[in-house]
Amino acid sequence: MDYITFGKGTKPLIMIQGLSTAGIKGLGFFISLMYRFLAKDYKVYLFDRRDQLWAGISIEDFAKDLAIAMDAFEIKKAHIIGVSQGGMIAQYLAINRPDLVDKLILVVTLSRNNSTVQTVINNWITLAKQNDIRRFVEDMTRKTYSDTYFKRYKFLIPLLAIMQKPNNIRRFIILAESCLTCNTYDDLKAIQCPVFVIGAGKDQIVTGEASEEIAKQLNCKIHMYENAGHAVHQECKDFNQRVYDFLRE
Repeated sequence: MDYITFGKGTKPLIMIQGLSTAGIKGLGFFISLMYRFLAKDYKVYLFDRRDQLWAGISIEDFAKDLAIAMDAFEIKKAHIIGVSQGGMIAQYLAINRPDLVDKLILVVTLSRNNSTVQTVINNWITLAKQNDIRRFVEDMTRKTYSDTYFKRYKFLIPLLAIMQKPNNIRRFIILAESCLTCNTYDDLKAIQCPVFVIGAGKDQIVTGEASEEIAKQLNCKIHMYENAGHAVHQECKDFNQRVYDFLRE
């Protein structure tokens, strides 16, 4: 399992990324720069998915892997930030290993399948199996961002297309299929720690309603970026400040 760590603080903070076409290897500098606002107060860890995958691996399996990694590093009571698929993993971690989680932020994620995520993920899987990389990357890019953001930064799309091209098609398919195994809704109330949900009103992958559903089930704090897409952490300038304020309050 690849991982990145940075920061001079003593409080552990675990970041769990969403579904990725490439993984985190080689991105240490970029990620530490992007999240440098956390470096003073926290020891930050970003764990990738395990190297060896198998067909049928589940989101709960990934949560178990993360717990093993945290135990190996002797990390207890960490702040957890989970984005999209990472938020699914974070839910299982908080439910099954409450000793590892102090605060939890769930960003543009879901607790159970809906028709939107099933359609989007199955389409990506089909395009990947057909090796239709151009249509795959185009659809992933359009679904990730709001129409306003997409039009504003359309000139960057060729660069995004290069970045999103899968390094390993089989690995991506397995990871994508695992997204459809998340089913924590009935167990959410077992989460004992403070939770902050961040959703996006124009989320074309998991939907904003999925974020609202989690917050309602947990009766927890939520902020909805009504005009943002799934990449809310990139689209909204105050995202980092909202995260930091919740962690420090």
